Amino acid sequence: MVLDLSVLPLAFQFTSPGPIFVRIGPIAIRWYGLLIATAVLIGVALSQYLAKRRNVNPELIGDLSIWLVIGAIPAARLYYVLFEWSEYAQHPERIIAIWQGGIAIHGAILGGLVASIIFAKLKRVSFWQLADLVAPSLILGQAIGRWGNFFNSEAFGDPTNLPWKLYIPPERRPPELANFEYFHPTFLYESLWNLMVFALLITLFFRGLRGKPPLKTGTLFTLYLAAYSLGRLWIEGLRTDSLMLGPLRIAQVVSLVGIFLGLAGLAWLYIANRPLPDVVSTPQKEGQKGR
Repeated sequence: MVLDLSVLPLAFQFTSPGPIFVRIGPIAIRWYGLLIATAVLIGVALSQYLAKRRNVNPELIGDLSIWLVIGAIPAARLYYVLFEWSEYAQHPERIIAIWQGGIAIHGAILGGLVASIIFAKLKRVSFWQLADLVAPSLILGQAIGRWGNFFNSEAFGDPTNLPWKLYIPPERRPPELANFEYFHPTFLYESLWNLMVFALLITLFFRGLRGKPPLKTGTLFTLYLAAYSLGRLWIEGLRTDSLMLGPLRIAQVVSLVGIFLGLAGLAWLYIANRPLPDVVSTPQKEGQKGR
């Protein structure tokens, strides 16, 4: 039996309404910024709720969120600009135009990691305890944020005629693909993948609360690192706008590193049966106090 995909509903064919959510006089509120702000607010609320369930002071998460925003967003932009420097060198005024898109999640993760380690060191709390509380919110925020790419008509994949194809306006198409109208909606693939990873992490979190023994500290973040990187590895291979270093797609290289580090961390926890190195000598106790 052959499935005729052409009879599927046309609702699968995505077309962006444009990057602007609403205009108020000279001020334009963009979907991209709105989605990032929404992801941050939802993420903070969720992590504070998870902190309460693990008997961690939720105010600690509120303080950490400020550090994460300060560390992650500039790093995400800097990462992107560095790998697209040939373009931004000609238009330096666009370097700070983050509202137009052009941030890299791997840069945000690196910036957030540095900020979190410094925060944990100063507060004398477990970095891994904090990372476990933030990981579900992080992947959920990534799922939400990917829709910013849809509204900006960016980060799409190769041309396709599948029913779930994405229409890209002519001015947003690469010159070599100017004759094609429909492309793989890689923003959707990654958003759905991230939602599945979120479901996995949040399920393990609540099972861990009931489990004896509970999940080891660092499990959720290392699993996040491996699972997200696995999805990004194959989705990146479909994209037409990957950040490149010579012939290599940077996101795929970083994803391979993420998979290795995530699996190595899980092996260290559950096969070697040893705690992950931390910024405090007694990670769980310090983390649970939340001081």
